[in-house]
Amino acid sequence: MHSEIYHLSEQLGRALLLKNATVTSAESCTGGGVAQAITEIAGSSAWFSRSFVTYSNSAKQEMLGVDGTVIKEHGAVSEPVVISMVKGAAQRASADYAVAISGIAGPGGGSKDKPVGTVWFAWQSPDGVSTRKHFLSGDRQAVREQAVKISLQELLHQVTGCNTV
Repeated sequence: MHSEIYHLSEQLGRALLLKNATVTSAESCTGGGVAQAITEIAGSSAWFSRSFVTYSNSAKQEMLGVDGTVIKEHGAVSEPVVISMVKGAAQRASADYAVAISGIAGPGGGSKDKPVGTVWFAWQSPDGVSTRKHFLSGDRQAVREQAVKISLQELLHQVTGCNTV
């Protein structure tokens, strides 16, 4: 794991402990990368109890309660789907903070409307839900690593109210 991602996870853990808060993740294209980064930190069980790797559409529906109609209308890599994913994960994990990620890491699977590297994110905090779409570059591994880093940076920002570098 990159030291930058490890450092973000450490900072996130300290911030969550100070707030006596918890976090969860709902991951598709990152395949559990956010959960892996978090659980690299000793003692993370104090602020992280579970995550959801929902790679298939049926897993998103079964594990997170994403409406199949929403997936059919917008596609798995869309704002409405990640909003549903993050809400479902936060509710099912009883977490104060959550992140959901769905994207096209490549090398295939892209389209004109959603090229490889398109990743949708949603974060839930006590203040509500926010979303962002990124167009990430590089190979499959690079897209996935960037998505994990973005996820952790924004979680840290939401918990602390401070921007990260």
